[in-house]
Amino acid sequence: MIAHRDSASMAARASMLGELIATTHTCTLEQIPGLVAEHAAPAGLRDVVIYLADLQQEVLSPLAAEPAPAGQPQEAEIGVEGTVAGRSFQHGEILPATVRDPEQWWVPLVNGTDRLGVLRITAPGADAGTLHDMELLAGLVALLVVSKRPLSDSYSRLVRRRRMTVSAEMEWRLMPQRTFATDQLVVSAVMEPAYEVSGDVYDYAIEGHVAHLAIFDAMGHDTAAGLTANLALTTLRNSRQSGMTPAQWAARIDGELTAQFGGERFATCLLATLDILSGELLWVSCGHYPPVIVRSRTTVELGCPPSPPAGLGLAETVAECRAQLQPGDRLLLYTDGITEARNRQGEEFGMERFADFLTRHQADELPVPETLRRLILHHLAYHERRLRDDATVLLVEWPGRPYPKGRPEALTGVPPGTAGNT
Repeated sequence: MIAHRDSASMAARASMLGELIATTHTCTLEQIPGLVAEHAAPAGLRDVVIYLADLQQEVLSPLAAEPAPAGQPQEAEIGVEGTVAGRSFQHGEILPATVRDPEQWWVPLVNGTDRLGVLRITAPGADAGTLHDMELLAGLVALLVVSKRPLSDSYSRLVRRRRMTVSAEMEWRLMPQRTFATDQLVVSAVMEPAYEVSGDVYDYAIEGHVAHLAIFDAMGHDTAAGLTANLALTTLRNSRQSGMTPAQWAARIDGELTAQFGGERFATCLLATLDILSGELLWVSCGHYPPVIVRSRTTVELGCPPSPPAGLGLAETVAECRAQLQPGDRLLLYTDGITEARNRQGEEFGMERFADFLTRHQADELPVPETLRRLILHHLAYHERRLRDDATVLLVEWPGRPYPKGRPEALTGVPPGTAGNT
């Protein structure tokens, strides 16, 4: 009898996932909620609602066919702070809406390791197998959302709480996803002010056992700053994929910016490669802050003579610098909007406050993207949500050896697998 029940459950699950894939090839983003609810119900997962996080990850809003215009509150949105849905999103846990009568559940919606939002699912009397079905459904829904959102203006309207500047529009279209992980590396980033960011961009990519990392800060706070950053990052990617060295990347970025703007626009940047197997870090700095290592409860600022900012036509020779990471190190690349921004009393946020926040929350075992989310909210609160400069952080955790099974998921807020309980 138990075997029959397990077999029936597996068949219902396979039907749910298979039919959902088949019916969504030609659907729009707006049609996904209805199709998900329709195909999940026969598997015992009823009334499924997709909630997506806003750009600053402060609220969760249901994916609707016609969301309110950007800048207006969405219907039935839920705050991330102080709610069960928010806790599910923050910590990557499948949670009952109420402990006494767990009929509804909140399930993290994660694409790989990039947090999108949560699902609300009605499933009275859910057992371990049902929770596993919820996790599988959430994984498929995340893939569907990500595949459809580039062609949907509804998605942009839903996740924006304010109107966005043209420069910020360019930047966000250019960025890789905010969090990525393998069994040997975790990368996560944040960027503010989310709706007015102009000259900051970050980048990362994995090539075999090498992680490419970069951060840019273009001069100015206007659309021209966004154009400068866009050209610099595109040049970097083109140079990197052509097999050049970091010093050659920097020289080519300098040349392209100089040719385009005649020396009137420039960008500081830090370009780095990390050997994931050995922990060797190689980087070049064009007028940018050096990398910082958070090691246990201390910080190590890596020294290296910087070259001039890119775009001035002066990067004839660029110094390449090296450092050796230790297992468990967290590497920080950041822009001056984090450390130099001052509050109303004229006090800088500063490296000490920046590093102290990260080390304290590292000890709390929070997922890395949640630590950065809280950091940027703390930074915004310190400046009364009035940032005069872009503030960007790219954080890399290097364990030194492959993580234990399940550790990358824990570090990025992905629900622990329950496959063994089915």
